[in-house]
Amino acid sequence: MSSNIFASGCSAGLLPRSAPPQARSDERRQNGVIKKDSGSQEDLSFQDLASIEKERRQLLLRSELPFWRILSYYRGTSLRAVVSDSLVWTTLLIYVWIRWRANTIDYVPAAVAMMEKTNVNILGGFLSFFLVLFVNQTNDRFLEMYGFSKACSGRIQDIAGVAKTQLPYEVADRLVCHFNAAHIAGYVGLNAIGMGSPYSKTFFFDHYNAENNLLTPGEMKILSHHDMDNSGLCMKELTTWCQLDVAQARKDGHIDSYQEKFMHDKILAFRAAMDGMYDYTDQPPHFFYIHFLVLLSALYLPLFAIDMAYSSGWGDNKSIQLDILQGVIVFLQCIFVVGLRSLGTKMIDPYGDDLEDLSVINYVEGTLEICATIMKSKQPAKGAPSATTGLL
Repeated sequence: MSSNIFASGCSAGLLPRSAPPQARSDERRQNGVIKKDSGSQEDLSFQDLASIEKERRQLLLRSELPFWRILSYYRGTSLRAVVSDSLVWTTLLIYVWIRWRANTIDYVPAAVAMMEKTNVNILGGFLSFFLVLFVNQTNDRFLEMYGFSKACSGRIQDIAGVAKTQLPYEVADRLVCHFNAAHIAGYVGLNAIGMGSPYSKTFFFDHYNAENNLLTPGEMKILSHHDMDNSGLCMKELTTWCQLDVAQARKDGHIDSYQEKFMHDKILAFRAAMDGMYDYTDQPPHFFYIHFLVLLSALYLPLFAIDMAYSSGWGDNKSIQLDILQGVIVFLQCIFVVGLRSLGTKMIDPYGDDLEDLSVINYVEGTLEICATIMKSKQPAKGAPSATTGLL
């Protein structure tokens, strides 16, 4: 696809580069919140992003594999989170130390009788409830953000279809290019808020811009006053460009007022979906809730290990087989608690570089491919023979 320089009225109302600091202070805000300061983390190259995306897509296909093949994987599983959590090893060490102590003495300590009166299961029940609730909430959040991403792609396709059939090719091509550029810039701008994004202007936006000729050098110069890596305002301006393209098409008589309203509604629906992504990214689950779960986990697992260790037998009732079985149960409890907590945490930020995150490259490239197909589509000439479908 190609695009011409968007010169008619597009710079009207832009914030001048020489504006005073008070006027430019709004650049430090994004959707009503203070933007995150840019960090020193090195941006991932497009090759790195593509490699992650490839493995991410492969991971999605594993859910239907037989159980024995699922258990053979390590990357993208709960085991990786469990074995790297220090709380798990601390819990296991507490259990091992108590059982080692039990096997080196021949008497029953007085603490054993005291531990029989405790009931750790009550705390475990409360923790299980809050962990499952946490995972359900983050899963709903994850699916909502997935819906926003797919909605963005869908609205671009809607515009491409109407533009192809109602507008001259040059006008339609410019509109679709601007819309796809806004789509990509929106994902880059996510780096401004929340936990950041691995998609940068240099290695993400510029790659697709060069590959698909979405914006001309002149248009890029107009947008240069925006810091795309640390602001979603570039996406906002590109979306406005799309509205200006539609308004100009109406003035030129290419579409009527009904078609103009339809296209404006689709563009605004795209912007609303992007805003939804930004809103969710800016407001993760409350830290108070996360801290509460971590605190309960840090208290419960060691207490559970102590309880299991003291109930595994002392004196003449010792048994290596029972020690091993109880140790496995302690480890399984660690998998349950730490695994659920890690699962919920993973789903908080679906636009990162984890294997469990959303497939942004797939959404962007899929949208570009569909738009190219729409723009290049040709129907047989009127009166040309057509194949019999058998539908009539």
